[in-house]
Amino acid sequence: MLRRYFLFAVLLTAPAFAADPPKGFTALFNGKDFTNFKGWDIHGKGGSPVDLAKLTPEERQKKFDAWTADLKNHWTIENGELVNKGSGPFLASAKDYADFELLVEYKISPTVDAGIYPKMMPQIQVWDPEDPAQVKNDNAKGSGGLWNNPKGTPGRDPLVKADKPAGEWNQFRILVVGERITIHLNDKLVVDHARILNYFDRGKPVPKAAPFLLQTHPPKLPIHWRNIFVREIPAAEANAILAKKAEDKEFKAVFNGKDFDGWQGATDGYEVVDGALRCKKGKGGVLYTTDEYADFQVALEIKFPPGNGNNGLGIRYPGGKGDGAYIGMCELQVLNDDYKGIDPRQAHGSAYGMAAAARGYQRPQGEWNYQVVTVKGPTIQVELNGTRILDTDLSKISEYMANSPHPGKDRTKGYFGFLGHNDPVEFRNVKIKTLK
Repeated sequence: MLRRYFLFAVLLTAPAFAADPPKGFTALFNGKDFTNFKGWDIHGKGGSPVDLAKLTPEERQKKFDAWTADLKNHWTIENGELVNKGSGPFLASAKDYADFELLVEYKISPTVDAGIYPKMMPQIQVWDPEDPAQVKNDNAKGSGGLWNNPKGTPGRDPLVKADKPAGEWNQFRILVVGERITIHLNDKLVVDHARILNYFDRGKPVPKAAPFLLQTHPPKLPIHWRNIFVREIPAAEANAILAKKAEDKEFKAVFNGKDFDGWQGATDGYEVVDGALRCKKGKGGVLYTTDEYADFQVALEIKFPPGNGNNGLGIRYPGGKGDGAYIGMCELQVLNDDYKGIDPRQAHGSAYGMAAAARGYQRPQGEWNYQVVTVKGPTIQVELNGTRILDTDLSKISEYMANSPHPGKDRTKGYFGFLGHNDPVEFRNVKIKTLK
């Protein structure tokens, strides 16, 4: 970590364009032209992600071609720096990014108001903390906050004021895993693993992968950008980041990676392979803990077999015999996103048959997925790979898939388990925290 901070200090005193990015990073801006970027009038008529999703691929491309052509009317390149004076389309990365680390430097004129849109979502705020016209908007707290999140939510305001005066260079280090964002401004932590919310489609998670954008914004005064370096984060590192932030010392391992100590039920339907708990192919059943839980969080990793994989997390299972999807509070579905023709309430992370989770946030086949489930009273939240895909209150459910009621949905206590369905789905690093 000390080496990385030293590197940041070097970058802050580097020439306008540093030809050699830090190890593991790619220089997105070449200091000469707009290669690796496109224009995007994201707040203009028909320019929001929701509007663009309604168009054909050809119609979308036509819009982006026009915005990109308009870039040169508003953006210039001076001394290896990108310069904009508060007008025109935003500058968007040509590539979509899922989990990534971004280094970027900026220099503002007094009273400038701008920002960075990670995963095309507004916004990491950039502005002048000394601008008296922005006092009503809390600019004195400084730059770096997720300003478009609701007031009072984590990350909305920066933890500390870290800005350098207008006219001096500032540097962001932005770490994005799912919808979780950690931001350092000038080596000071200003946002710590906060969720950025979907500004354009409220209530839905942000996209798994999307461009990031550099914002233009009146007043029409220049902002300079340089040294734009990006590093894509591999799955194992992303999972480690998530686990470090999600799991405190109160999480207790309930699977030892060696045997079925602490488990009961269908032990003959599962096996332990390389430290992971795996459902035997063609077998399954309900394997559940010897301890019961009321309100709790469970953190674990999940890996699907080649082809399709089907299992489930038993929540407040009562023990004994019976279908855990119905006699327990619920089954949280564990299923490949590749499954076709299913009810939305059967998708991965869904409260089976009752509440649908957002789909499309799994890692590529063969990689481990990191998931955290929070059960509190009748509510359940599921966060998969850093993105919240389910947030539901089962006490409010009155419609069921296939009109099949779930008599156990109002249970307040029970066991945690796995509901195997013949496929060799694997689980590891299974930890539970009791909530008080």
